Amino acid sequence: MNREQLIGLAESWFKDQGWHSFPFQKETWRAFLQGKNGLLNAPTGSGKTYALWIPIILEYIKNNPDYTKKHKIGLKAIWITPLRALSVEIKQAAERVVADLDIPLTAGIRSGDTSQSERTQQKKKMPDLLITTPESLHLMLASKGYEKVFEGCTAIIIDEWHELLGTKRGVQTELALSRLKSIAPKMRIWGISATIGNMEQAQEVLLGMDSDACKNSVLIRANIKKKIKVISIIPEKMESYPWRGHMGLHLIDEVAQIIRKSRTTLIFTNVRSSCEIWFQRLLENYPEFAGVMAMHHGSINRETRLWVEQAIRNEELKVVVCTSSLDLGVDFAPVETIIQIGGPKGIARFLQRAGRSGHQPGKESVIYFLATHAIELIESSALKRAVEETVVEDRIPYLNSWDVLVQYLNTLAVSDGFYPDEIFEEVKKTFCYQAITKENWNWILNFISKGSQSLQAYDEYKKVEIEADGLFKIHSRSTAMHHRMQIGTIVGDSVLNVKFLGGGYIGSVEERFISSLKPGDTFTFAGKNLELFSVRNMQVLVKKAQTTKTSRFASWMGGRMTLSAPMSELLRQELYKANTDKLTPELKALAPVFKRQRKESIVPGDDEFLIETFKTREGFHAIFYPFEGRFVHEALASLLAYRISLLSPISFSLAYNDYGFELLSDQEINMEDVLDNNLFTVSHLHSDLQTSLNSTEMAKRKFRDIAVIAGLVFTGYPGKIIKTKHLQSSSQLLFEVFKEYEPDNLLYLQSYRETFEHQLEEGRLTIALKRIENQKIVVKQCQKPTPFSFPIITDRLREKLSSESLAERIKKMTASYMKNEK
Repeated sequence: MNREQLIGLAESWFKDQGWHSFPFQKETWRAFLQGKNGLLNAPTGSGKTYALWIPIILEYIKNNPDYTKKHKIGLKAIWITPLRALSVEIKQAAERVVADLDIPLTAGIRSGDTSQSERTQQKKKMPDLLITTPESLHLMLASKGYEKVFEGCTAIIIDEWHELLGTKRGVQTELALSRLKSIAPKMRIWGISATIGNMEQAQEVLLGMDSDACKNSVLIRANIKKKIKVISIIPEKMESYPWRGHMGLHLIDEVAQIIRKSRTTLIFTNVRSSCEIWFQRLLENYPEFAGVMAMHHGSINRETRLWVEQAIRNEELKVVVCTSSLDLGVDFAPVETIIQIGGPKGIARFLQRAGRSGHQPGKESVIYFLATHAIELIESSALKRAVEETVVEDRIPYLNSWDVLVQYLNTLAVSDGFYPDEIFEEVKKTFCYQAITKENWNWILNFISKGSQSLQAYDEYKKVEIEADGLFKIHSRSTAMHHRMQIGTIVGDSVLNVKFLGGGYIGSVEERFISSLKPGDTFTFAGKNLELFSVRNMQVLVKKAQTTKTSRFASWMGGRMTLSAPMSELLRQELYKANTDKLTPELKALAPVFKRQRKESIVPGDDEFLIETFKTREGFHAIFYPFEGRFVHEALASLLAYRISLLSPISFSLAYNDYGFELLSDQEINMEDVLDNNLFTVSHLHSDLQTSLNSTEMAKRKFRDIAVIAGLVFTGYPGKIIKTKHLQSSSQLLFEVFKEYEPDNLLYLQSYRETFEHQLEEGRLTIALKRIENQKIVVKQCQKPTPFSFPIITDRLREKLSSESLAERIKKMTASYMKNEK
């Protein structure tokens, strides 16, 4: 068959399904059959899976015209997905085409959920089409004779590439591709990505810097304008102080009405603890939802999650409360409506969630935005604009992730070993390691074989042996086993499995949360009220709690998300509109808040930077409003506190959220003096940040993750996981050794670099300071807290008080501030 006949075959298959192929699908089929590599930019629910499974199968037909009589066994294509939950659906899509066209190709899945018997079977006979994850692909590279497995592979697809890019899992993928290119030179590389700000760079990272694959590649854009309808849930009465209720629960009646009107609704929360609370409160207030409502997040056991996903497809559920665990790819055609609880902090995340509804070509997506406090309505207004103007964030790729490279080289050493010169050439062609020098490379080789300069006295760090012909190889069986168990770049706190005394696995919670409970205490998890019986062998044994006991909700550290840079920019632009007549419905609804804000202070314009000061019984407050996101504010608060303390001895307690930050002290700041001393200058920024933030402590925490990824510390055997505090102390000891005896250690230096680049967002902080320097600084001396300052103050209180105490305290504060309004 020639190319046009093959495409005709695909077209007729689409026709048999009652579908019409999109131009982007045909363009992808043609490019693939021409031997090109590429990146496909297509939205969720547009048919992107068939855009690449079909040409893989057509290529097989072209190369094997007598496939009905002769079929060569072996791996022909790999499909990498970042989420195991997507694997079944991707496999079913391939099997559907293969079965209808009567092609003798088999499809299989290899992930953390694959049983040992199935893996053994795959070793004997690999499926033709394999769906896997970045971690499982690296585990295959750690198997002896892996080159034979991959040498006949003609295609590799990296799905949801935008999710991997800008993470260490993305770096893992880059390294795996660098090896596979050499083993299977005929292999075509394709990525599938949602829209991001830096599509061309995403293509370059995927295919490798100046590589042959990159030179022979295309970027195909689907150009399907997804219709997204954003509706803000606006309360009938707007308080002039923008804090009310807990996590938006004061609007639970409005949410219930939306659920009743919709066929199926997904309610997205940003964190797992909110997911648990919303599920419980809906059940308590609306018993009618019992039996048709479920919860889905990453800590609930896999069987329950799979059941929930299937129940959504079968329209057995009316509402599911979930987290980012349902953000990606899983196709839920029946879902009509999405509700987002609280600001999603990023535009791409919001669009991804919106795309869960109307998850079919041409269908409109409907998403409701529920603000957890009034000022979040400005975020809703900004998100509406982002949808209209298709504004999305860049995904910034990692550079020089030495920990991932150390892990990768140990992976190759565990299998068949590697020759350094050959692998260096492959690694240097990746985006992440484009600037690697021979000096860096030799340091890493020395590190894995001799334990580096400071650890060479300890045999446990000399993992790799160098054979006479220069082959780097791991011979120790225990070292190899430890390494295979720890392949991956996702590092979190130790988790404990939660089980009923009589048997039955519920899910997993963090060690930190369980350590705060004692036997007999009750907690709510996975929608169940549980009583802690005991903790044994890293397992939490529980029984059903008596409903009369008060209960805590399980919580996870997970970290708070911060506003992305484009989201911050849009937020500021929407806020500035409050001083014009171009008011969106959300800004109109905020009229009582703005009125009260102007009474006490001002609503800043685009050329103004607002600082508010006032005194309460807690002390003297100074509130700054950059509207740049939590991480930037954390760094900026520490930086300004340090710079002010240089002028006069004064100490502060700090609080921050996505809108601004607070410096609270027992002394009044002479704001005029400090502003005259270049408070916002970018000069000496790096050194001031290092001093003000105790960056060594932050780098130590970052180093724990680096040490785990690089294999410097072992996280334990299944069921015998090493406690987080022990991991922390082991990694801190190594950190101190490197600091004292080997300050040029690449992993040690990486911990500081990642602290400044990723955690503190130093580049973004620099841009913010330059912007503030060009604005007119307006200092308002207020009589009491303003509506803008209220969420920041309550954020500080949230760290100290329980939810009930916090709500009570805020009620009193609001009453006190409103007393004199009349």
